[in-house]
Amino acid sequence: MTSDREPETDKPVAASHTDRLAKDVDEASRQYELSDPDSGLRRIDRIVNKTVEALGVGVLCTMVGVIFINASGRYAFDAHIVWAEELVLLLMPWLAMSGLFLAIRRGTMIRIDFFFDKLPRSTQRILAPAGYLLCVTILFFIGWISTEYVLLFGNDRTTYLDTPKGASTTALVIGGFGGAIAFLVVLYREYKRRRGGPTGDG
Repeated sequence: MTSDREPETDKPVAASHTDRLAKDVDEASRQYELSDPDSGLRRIDRIVNKTVEALGVGVLCTMVGVIFINASGRYAFDAHIVWAEELVLLLMPWLAMSGLFLAIRRGTMIRIDFFFDKLPRSTQRILAPAGYLLCVTILFFIGWISTEYVLLFGNDRTTYLDTPKGASTTALVIGGFGGAIAFLVVLYREYKRRRGGPTGDG
């Protein structure tokens, strides 16, 4: 009497192949995360990116440190830093804008290309720069509105730190205009690449 069951020896082989594939993917992901994202860029580009990156890291470490010290003091000694939350809120726009700027510069902005990739190549060549220009317009608008806000309310003082609120909201001005300029640079270099000219990345 014959059996329709598949040989049991196939399962360990498939599992071994899956494990090996998972390890390869994990190793590739680790190497990508540890690699220098600015490798191959011009010196000036690396300086700009590393400077903004240092700013973002400094802001993040400050926020984490203040939150940790405040939480530890609250639960361990029943004491807290009264201005801790205010400082974190002041630093938040700088963290967001530095991350946005680096994401644009390094091409790591989250996007969904599922529908875009299904369009004809000729349509993609039109929509791609149009998408960049839309982002430029939005960021310039954010920068402009933020400038008006800073001019009107930037001198208002915070409650505990007695710091001008413009010290925080200025990040939206710099981030808005800086992000727009970064998108324009990306668009220009993409145009030069399509024309076969030097992009200035080397």
